[in-house]
Amino acid sequence: MASTSKAISNSAHQQGQTCIAFSRDGKIAYTGGLDTLVRIWHTDQGEDQEPEAAYEADEGITAVAAAEGCWLSGGHDSDVRKYIPGKAQFNGLVTSAAGASIRCLAVDPSGKRVAVASDELSVKIIDLDEITNVVILEGGHKKRIRKTTWHPSGSILTTSSSDGTIVAWNVSDTEAKVENVIDGVIPEVVDPESPEFMHDCSAVWHPSGQYFFAASRTHEIVAISRSTWTKSSSLSDPNTIGVTTALALSANGVYLASACKQEILVWSVQTKRVLWKYPGTQNAFTIQIAFSPTENLLAWTDTEGVLSRWRDAIPAGSPDPVRQTAASSAQGTTTKRKSTPPLWGEEPDAGAEGGDPYGDDWIIDDLGDGMEDEPEGAKAIRAGDGFVKEMVSITKAQPAFQPGSTPMENKKRYLAYNMVGVIEVTDQDTHHIVNVEFHDRSTRKGYHFTDHFKYDLGSLGERGALFACPPELDHVAQVIYKPYGTWSTQGDWTYALPKGQRVLGLAAGGERPMRSLRDPSSSGGDIQGQGNIVIATSSGDLTFLSGSGMERIVLGVEGEYVTMAAAEEYVLVVHRPGATTIDGSQSLVATLISFEDFQVLQEKPLPIPKGHTLRWIGTTDEGAPAIYDSAGYIHLMIHHRRPNRAAWARLMDTNLLERKQGKDESYWPVGLSQDTFMCLILKGRQDHPGFPRPLIQELPVRLPFRNQDPVDSPIEERIARERIHVNLARDALGDELTSSDIDKREVELDKQLLKLIQASCKADKAPRVIELVKRLHFPNSIAAASQLAGFYRLIGLQEKIEAIKLWREQNATPAEEAREARQGFAYEDAPLARPKPFQNFNPPPKVDRPGLTRSTGIVEQTEFTASNLAIRAGRSRAPQAPASRSTSPEGKRKRDDNDDDLSSNAFDVEVKRRAVCESDAVVPSPKPSACIAIQPGPA
Repeated sequence: MASTSKAISNSAHQQGQTCIAFSRDGKIAYTGGLDTLVRIWHTDQGEDQEPEAAYEADEGITAVAAAEGCWLSGGHDSDVRKYIPGKAQFNGLVTSAAGASIRCLAVDPSGKRVAVASDELSVKIIDLDEITNVVILEGGHKKRIRKTTWHPSGSILTTSSSDGTIVAWNVSDTEAKVENVIDGVIPEVVDPESPEFMHDCSAVWHPSGQYFFAASRTHEIVAISRSTWTKSSSLSDPNTIGVTTALALSANGVYLASACKQEILVWSVQTKRVLWKYPGTQNAFTIQIAFSPTENLLAWTDTEGVLSRWRDAIPAGSPDPVRQTAASSAQGTTTKRKSTPPLWGEEPDAGAEGGDPYGDDWIIDDLGDGMEDEPEGAKAIRAGDGFVKEMVSITKAQPAFQPGSTPMENKKRYLAYNMVGVIEVTDQDTHHIVNVEFHDRSTRKGYHFTDHFKYDLGSLGERGALFACPPELDHVAQVIYKPYGTWSTQGDWTYALPKGQRVLGLAAGGERPMRSLRDPSSSGGDIQGQGNIVIATSSGDLTFLSGSGMERIVLGVEGEYVTMAAAEEYVLVVHRPGATTIDGSQSLVATLISFEDFQVLQEKPLPIPKGHTLRWIGTTDEGAPAIYDSAGYIHLMIHHRRPNRAAWARLMDTNLLERKQGKDESYWPVGLSQDTFMCLILKGRQDHPGFPRPLIQELPVRLPFRNQDPVDSPIEERIARERIHVNLARDALGDELTSSDIDKREVELDKQLLKLIQASCKADKAPRVIELVKRLHFPNSIAAASQLAGFYRLIGLQEKIEAIKLWREQNATPAEEAREARQGFAYEDAPLARPKPFQNFNPPPKVDRPGLTRSTGIVEQTEFTASNLAIRAGRSRAPQAPASRSTSPEGKRKRDDNDDDLSSNAFDVEVKRRAVCESDAVVPSPKPSACIAIQPGPA
């Protein structure tokens, strides 16, 4: 909530970088700026005072600090000067940086030493009583140092660098050493002339010395534990979005002040929530902020050169920002897990080390009486005080947002920004001016209107524009739909929500127009209708309406709604079914719901890396769902028309773009096609586009393949990306076999594949050639691959390719197989038919149980069985052959001509099968080898 007290402002310096520091007694505030002046302000005087000024600097002032018995200034002229306390009387030079700009001055808690940071890669610690006693800290950073801060004990110095690292130095001994390097917390800023370089990146230590706060690269305020040098908690507010430009802690550590855009926020360190806000200077951001060490006063300077002093920033009745209280003793510290007690014996003392019962990775907040001031002289009781323990997860849940929308900044914002057009809003205090413009002005006509409801949500669809306003006093939340081309001139309609409910999200879908929608039509016109409308409400439901305002269905959201986007035939809804995880996962799920019959076509978790959030959702030109996250990844849902068979394919990694190398920039998605990523370029730590409206940039889409081959890698990437979109187009065919567009794209695919086949034949990589040939689509392409193998005299490989060609001609084509697969998907996912009870009086179907059928004997027939008696008798009556046989001249036996006749006559006797139990089988077989095989008979 906003504070009731007022701040007084003075124009102190020219526009640009400014700085501020309080004297150690809190009676004086020193400010410096690019006008080379340091002004001395008395805190007990009002805005009409005439401050004294120090004029000795030759260039702009970048840092001021107060020490014991003096105050210091440093600037772009490389000199650090010392002055008499509270006066502009110069008292000599402390040090010089030899041509490098001074970036920060930090005086230790005792007020006897100053740490000087400059554009050099080292930090000087200088004894103010004897300036020849200098300790140099070097080797910790690779780029210029921006900020330095002291631990409350004075034994640790933390330095923040342009390379995005924070280094903790142990300076308790005569020789300083690096104790820890913390990377990945603060942003990396290379350009010293950029506005981001002026943002505060210092490590602000809590008076307890157990942790420090820093503004992170993810626009959070994080707490880094002194014991582990890792993140222990974070401060964030759903109503505050943007980069934190300044930080300061109160003298007792109960409050944390931060600056975000044109706003000053005061946080409770215990509850990690915003308590009070105060507006800053318009069109400027705060550079440095400071609490008075002795009174309830907060002061800051900004890029407009304005000094603001907020007296009584902490309202009466709240804990004092200076006096020590029980609430400031040990706030927000991470404790160790309690050791497991022995099975027999006494448990460890809860107050001893390791006695926390909540475990690791939980932040312990002391609430209740801890927010009240202690009586004078009272001592804080640290154990057994009856405070309530609250466990807080360190992963903040991403709030609901509208794709393509920006927050109100300088009284202007975007309600929607997509491939259809733009909705711009200008705040006129009493009302809003809404301007709707389209990229294709030949199809739709732009317009503007006065908005007295102050719409805060908007969506641009193919068939109309959708708006929603929040509830206010006795007015309920409303949704208004404005179709582009209507059956009549009165096509707008309004949908009101019940009292107490508000709109969380909007989505307008529909088919692309077949004709121009510039002018309304009252005599028919486009018969495709006015689209489909989806409204997400705070009561946890999705309301589906037709383009004419007819309610169709209300579906419940299985969890917490986050965002949604509509296409021609479906709506993509993102929700959180449960809670976030402690390791940084948002646990978001995307659900694809059909407009036709409200079937859930797909339900897939979003592949967002841990520690990152969803930034945008939308659809491609082909109608496929796509998402973009804060890690810079673009994912595409492939096979989304195959029920329950979709998958997220990583289509692009914007961190690998050539234009981004060496630059600090990010991207605001607008649309996505097969080969192009349409976006707006955001410079530095910019979160969203501003005004005037920037131009849409087209960036090439490239799959994040890791193969670095300069010849094959681009072709492989192009083939893989083209195949994704060919499959998407084929899934939309239905019962059709193919289309001319798909045939053309597959011909181009075959041309690219033949290039890879030629390179593989040349390198004699037969297995790779076979694999590539199987991916060809047409017989002519396979024939061309065979010719390539013959050209390189790979005869065996050519025969294999011909075999593949023959096999392809004898079986179904890939297009026919794809159509059969589509038909199979529809059959597999058909609803199950349930029989009506008491309507089927037929006998139950026969159950075939072959494992329990009776076995049947089968006789194995040989020439010695009883059924072959006639054969043996015929052989016994046959005449015997003469003993002497003629031999051939080569000494081999010569067969007589009647040998074959004899054997053939003997086996011409008809053989009849007999059962095992027949009575005429009286002659047993003389050989024991004849047996009966037992095997299961038929069912």
